[in-house]
Amino acid sequence: MESLVISALEPPDETIEIVERKGLGHPDTICDALAETLSRNLCREYRHRFGTILHHNVDKALLSGGRAAPEFGGGSVLAPINVYLGGRATTEVGSDVVRMTDIAVEGSRAWLRANLHALDAERHVRIHDLVQPGSHDLQSLFSRRSGAEIPLANDTSVGAGYAPLSALELLVLAIEARINGRNREREHPAWGEDVKVLGVRSRSAVRLTVACAMIGYHVPQPDDYFMEKASVEKLVRELAVQHGFSAVEAAVNSADDPSSGSVYLTVTGTSAEAGDDGQVGRGNRVNGLITPRRPMSLEAAAGKNPVTHVGKIYNVLARELSAALVAELPEILAAHCFLVSQIGAPVSSPALVHVKLQTGDDVPAGRLKSRVEEITAAHLSRIPVLIDEFVAGAIEIF
Repeated sequence: MESLVISALEPPDETIEIVERKGLGHPDTICDALAETLSRNLCREYRHRFGTILHHNVDKALLSGGRAAPEFGGGSVLAPINVYLGGRATTEVGSDVVRMTDIAVEGSRAWLRANLHALDAERHVRIHDLVQPGSHDLQSLFSRRSGAEIPLANDTSVGAGYAPLSALELLVLAIEARINGRNREREHPAWGEDVKVLGVRSRSAVRLTVACAMIGYHVPQPDDYFMEKASVEKLVRELAVQHGFSAVEAAVNSADDPSSGSVYLTVTGTSAEAGDDGQVGRGNRVNGLITPRRPMSLEAAAGKNPVTHVGKIYNVLARELSAALVAELPEILAAHCFLVSQIGAPVSSPALVHVKLQTGDDVPAGRLKSRVEEITAAHLSRIPVLIDEFVAGAIEIF
């Protein structure tokens, strides 16, 4: 594989580690979710109507926060959240018209109903379809194939991934997953889905800052609020111990000022109701984390088409390839992968695959080239399978 370059990865600096995750109800995550939902629904509609996925990139969602008046025991939404779904998509094939607005609005409301338990998806949100047809050159590029019927990359981009995840990264993921993975109607219904977790490790000392929007309807009195807040902190500390951190500093809703009555209280469980806005690509990377001290791409993967857009495909491939190298080759302790595309070239033929390897027992990284090449080729050959997995929602990308 001429495009493959292997180099040594130096052991990481363990002094400082910073890890963040924006949870399910964060405005940025909502935008990612609605953009990706629209892409998946378009893929299904295109396949049902026309037998194939057509050109689209609907990765330009924007959320403009509303206004709300939360109260203990209740509260009200004064002005709705506005969601603007933008991008480009095929809206007509001959005389057949794709019902873009219906797909965009209905799919978004369905996601909101399924994932934000205190939000009224009809009354509290307005959804605006701003999707327009794509340019002729990109539509043409999308439909072209290489000699082996391989799609051609519709952008020049970089995908980045790494493995394995650190203990702190796994902990940050686990905290948000546990808070939002509960039965939200029965178990702590006061906890909203707008959860944000920041973990900072300085050598062995770990500090966790967690924001969890509380829902006023389920906390009749201030004492109830602080009981719920204490329950979140207890959960955070328990998870920290389970992940190997015996002593941590944990702060939940640290901006609260009880003396003035200022606490993180909401009507709907998301800060999008009053004052916080969102946008695709401003939140988690495809591994679900924001890790400024690790390799990351700034690509907004959500909403990009799963057939030709390397901004989505290569970031997932880089993540999966890194994990496979560590799992399959015992000599490899850690891997960083970078995939570079060239617009118009086959998606399965990157212009560059750069693999950085940290190895044990002084094994030179270059000695593993043949096996790395074999694993890399196997993952690149999986791109057609990835398309179906994207459409099925089987691949997490935020």
